[in-house]
Amino acid sequence: MRDFAAIDFETANFERSSVCSVGLVFVRGGIVEDVFYSLVRPEPNYYLRRNILVHGLTKRDTDSAPIFPKVWEEVSEKIGGLPLVAHNSPFDESCLRAVFRAYSMDYPEYRFHCTRAAARRFIKSLEPLDRPPNCKLGTLSDFFGVELEHHHNALSDAVACAKIALKLSEKDNGILF
Repeated sequence: MRDFAAIDFETANFERSSVCSVGLVFVRGGIVEDVFYSLVRPEPNYYLRRNILVHGLTKRDTDSAPIFPKVWEEVSEKIGGLPLVAHNSPFDESCLRAVFRAYSMDYPEYRFHCTRAAARRFIKSLEPLDRPPNCKLGTLSDFFGVELEHHHNALSDAVACAKIALKLSEKDNGILF
């Protein structure tokens, strides 16, 4: 996989539609062409302490941020027909679907790929390891020699995801993506 958009969402609460930040990394021909980051006013607009402790964002950070449809308007053309790659894609895809529903937007049936699932398959294909790594983003970043600057910042996580996807693509034997 050499052309894709890596995506990561952070949420304000347990509602998947409560996207409060999004990071995207656009890769073409195996090279990062562009990045995008935005805060988003979540829907519903409240924060749980648990989520704040994870990503550090609060209601004060996003009260003047644009709503999701305005943010998505900025990136949807760049995404075009690119597949989306996420670390733990079931979470990110469910967030995207939920926020599209929350704003009554037509969902374009994006194709998602998961670096966590691909990494699990890759690690299983290796010679037995004494202690196989877990498949958390931070652990896999270390395993593949990818810098993860600020875990749980949507752009930083999307950059790490993109780099892991590229590393996995180099090693792809047909089972990864």
